[in-house]
Amino acid sequence: MTAGTAPRVRMVGLARDEALKLLAEAPLGRVVFSHQALPAIRPVNHLVEANGDVVIRTHTGAALLGRVAMSEVVAYEADDLDPRTRTGWSVVVTGPASPVSDPTDLARYLTVLTPWVDTEMEHVVRIKADIVTGYRLVGGESGS
Repeated sequence: MTAGTAPRVRMVGLARDEALKLLAEAPLGRVVFSHQALPAIRPVNHLVEANGDVVIRTHTGAALLGRVAMSEVVAYEADDLDPRTRTGWSVVVTGPASPVSDPTDLARYLTVLTPWVDTEMEHVVRIKADIVTGYRLVGGESGS
């Protein structure tokens, strides 16, 4: 690649299973929801269940909790992109979010899903993987 040329890439769709596998390996993602009639995005860590559902933890008073109580449809996105080569992948899970209330599930998630931030994060939210879309950006020819 010479100065002034950028690598050209192709966008390739991912099968659901491959997309969920990549998402499960990602350390962090972003939950997208409505807050005061506007889009809101929050970075969070997650775990992906065998059925594809995404589980996150949040704190009391979090804007997301008010939306979850109404089973609002949210999106969860994670990616691994290299700006130099313009390659990588992106996965989005879309579906209703709901609070986890089963005591056994709640105890397990509070044990295995450690928040990155140093604050009380006693609420657990499950995002049902109704729609899973994923794309991989793969290298191609250099362009001008």
